[in-house]
Amino acid sequence: MAKDIKKNQSVNPKRSSTNPIKWIVPIVLIAGLAYAIWASRNGTTKPASSKTDLAQPAGSALAATPSTPASVQGQVSTNVEPGTMEINHAVMVTVELDFGAQVPSIAQALQFIDRQYEPADGQGRTFAVLDAYGEPTPDGKKLHMSMHVSTEKPGVGALIFRKTGEVLWKSKIVANEAKVVSQKNLLILFADENGKSYTVDGSSNPASILEANLKELGVPLKSVWPDGAEREFTFIYSACGCPVKVKVKRVGERTERTKELPVMFPDDPAAVQVISTLMRWK
Repeated sequence: MAKDIKKNQSVNPKRSSTNPIKWIVPIVLIAGLAYAIWASRNGTTKPASSKTDLAQPAGSALAATPSTPASVQGQVSTNVEPGTMEINHAVMVTVELDFGAQVPSIAQALQFIDRQYEPADGQGRTFAVLDAYGEPTPDGKKLHMSMHVSTEKPGVGALIFRKTGEVLWKSKIVANEAKVVSQKNLLILFADENGKSYTVDGSSNPASILEANLKELGVPLKSVWPDGAEREFTFIYSACGCPVKVKVKRVGERTERTKELPVMFPDDPAAVQVISTLMRWK
């Protein structure tokens, strides 16, 4: 697991994955299980049946307004000396931010965190924020927030708090001869009431997660998930192979999250759209 940092970094190597997303037979192993693989192509935010390129940078060159984080490709505009990370690694950036009189939610706060990229090849982004969580400090004056950052390609990357210009994290991202820059896959696991994980198999292109089979059991997910019961899902869509876990309750033929945190994949709205469609959150 990536460790918390404050203006410094600690990293862990993770596995990477290499196939594009649509409903296909799962072919990779993580933690001893074959995971289901979804891929999408061509950089849209359409549902899983449409072509989507989830590997492209989200929000590139957006205007820096209070409701929109600036994701800028080019020179990283800070004099702070960067640390160094390898591609396909992760770091947890933990900060306390002062927003003034009103402390925002984590989702709102993310809109004030500018992503800056300086890719070595001049294209795309160098990292992605995978998820974020936190809460107001005990005195209610600041927001304590952790952001899970995954490095994707060589270059330089930084997170900047727009209200103050503070550099929250900056790193030089380098290649490793043993690793290559690869496309990402959306992988999904379902945990039963005992915490045992099963692969959600998308090879039949089901209309929803409830219609998908659990690969190890050979039965539809809805047959082992009672209505009204809360279960944990694990979503993996990152170069580092890092999991994002959420609690979900079945409500008839749809599902709903039981907690708003963590904020999932804020830099990959196309991935969020695919997940939301499958989970019937929208």
